[in-house]
Amino acid sequence: MAFTLPSLPYAHDALAASGMCQETLELHHGKHHQAYVTALNGFVEKDATLQGKSLEEIVKLSYGKAEMAGVFNNAGQHWNHTLFWPCMKPNGGGKLPGKLEAKIVSDFGSVDAFKDAFKQAGATQFGSGWAWLVVGKDGKLACTKTPNGSNPLAEGTGTAILGCDVWEHSYYLDFRNRRPDYLTNFLEKLVNWEYVESLLAKA
Repeated sequence: MAFTLPSLPYAHDALAASGMCQETLELHHGKHHQAYVTALNGFVEKDATLQGKSLEEIVKLSYGKAEMAGVFNNAGQHWNHTLFWPCMKPNGGGKLPGKLEAKIVSDFGSVDAFKDAFKQAGATQFGSGWAWLVVGKDGKLACTKTPNGSNPLAEGTGTAILGCDVWEHSYYLDFRNRRPDYLTNFLEKLVNWEYVESLLAKA
């Protein structure tokens, strides 16, 4: 069964007032993410060993294998974006829900310390990549970063409960080269903290 582009949980113009314009979402979701899905399906169609496998299985199977770099890049980016879209909502940001806030304070010391660590991860990822909030194997929250299409699933660093795309196509129309401003805006005005808390409960 072919992989498909997930629908956005909001309209293309729904995040504009929060710092992600309609054109960004139309290009990012409808063009970039769709291209990853189309390319991944092309690889699967030509390789019987990939057929019938879940997206997660393909990500882990192809990670670190030079001969499967194309498969991994597109599978990883499909997985990353499928997590990314529901991590945002119109009028996002604001106060964190209770259980998530308590866990963050327990593991980082404060919500502000977490936000600083997350922004640092995203701002210091050289070139394209992602910033993540993960539940580590020790059960504690941590902020990490990955290059290009990689992710915590592939690298085995924990269960991702929040991801932020720091490829330039995510923010250039809205913030030009000001990635730190994009990351601040993401946390303060875009994140769907209730969704993040729901992923924490499942981790």
